[in-house]
Amino acid sequence: MLGSVNSKARPYSAQHHQQPLCTRKHQIGALLLVATTVFFTKLLDRSSLPCSFTPADPVTASRSSVHVTNGGDLLWPHRGYGPVVDLKIYVYDEREIDGLKALMSGRDGAIDSTSCLKGQWGTQVKIHRLLQESRFRTRKKEEADLFFVPAYAKCVRMMGGLNDKEINQTYVKVLSQMPYFRRSGGRDHIFVFPSGAGAHLFRSWAKFINRSIILTPEGDRTDKKDTSAFNTWKDIIIPGNVDDGMTTNGATLVRPLPLSKRKYLANYLGRAQGKAGRLKLIELSKKFPAKLESPELKFSGPDKLGKIDYFEHLRNAKFCLAPRGESSWTLRFYESFFVVSLSLSTCVYMYIYYTSTVEIIFSGSATGVRPSDIIG
Repeated sequence: MLGSVNSKARPYSAQHHQQPLCTRKHQIGALLLVATTVFFTKLLDRSSLPCSFTPADPVTASRSSVHVTNGGDLLWPHRGYGPVVDLKIYVYDEREIDGLKALMSGRDGAIDSTSCLKGQWGTQVKIHRLLQESRFRTRKKEEADLFFVPAYAKCVRMMGGLNDKEINQTYVKVLSQMPYFRRSGGRDHIFVFPSGAGAHLFRSWAKFINRSIILTPEGDRTDKKDTSAFNTWKDIIIPGNVDDGMTTNGATLVRPLPLSKRKYLANYLGRAQGKAGRLKLIELSKKFPAKLESPELKFSGPDKLGKIDYFEHLRNAKFCLAPRGESSWTLRFYESFFVVSLSLSTCVYMYIYYTSTVEIIFSGSATGVRPSDIIG
């Protein structure tokens, strides 16, 4: 019995005293390998840098590299972080990527960009054109900090150029041809979605551009979706497109009216869309026509309000009411800025959550109501 036990223990003892897998030779070899790798990596980095990245004076160097102080603090370069804005933005051309033109002018190329420039979604075109003329634009992808992907998908969809399925397929096709998009996972690529639907207009956004920078006027609603496409850490809220005739310097289509000359306490210039808040305001405008104006807006025909007529109505009230429609954002918020007398600041943008409170205001002494009385 003892012999059998000892015979079993011997193999274990022999195995226990075998040479270790990692000897001193292995350790020394690993250190030499690391040192050699670091040396050649630095050597290759220096040889690949162009002359412009090796400034002679320390001031220029401090603007393009990170330095560590004696106290261990990081000093960020001026470029991109400090007082000097020196970004390089690459704007994709519709001819360099198959499918990009379809996102800008439809499957047949029949939609003109001028048509997409009109209305509240015109930012999709304006931002593209501004970047094309920007001093920050670069035509070299390898030196770009950011990449702008032009697409007028909302306009193209509204004008029948592409349907939802085609938009989704085309975006996927376009992204598959962008090696710089794959390099960063899309983190340095910018997309514009100018409507309340936001990035949901691209059905597969969550799979393909969830890390990209999205410019959109909508940030707090999912618009009948289970998830919001807006991420406060990377995405940016932009205003809707206000008619150029109101935003240019100098003479504009309509000038603001003094408070004393405004006819109505409030107005609502929008369609009902079957929404309770909007329907209530239209009802109240009929009950208190001297205090609340809410004309029924038409898209066509003799009763359609032209640009000048619309802004003349908008400026003729002390408050501009904007109850939620299909989405929470509304262009009237931004349009009201341009019919306000800046010294008075009297045209206030409001979401109407409590229509019963609004009815009390209109049925009471409207002339004595101040913005603070309503907003609280």
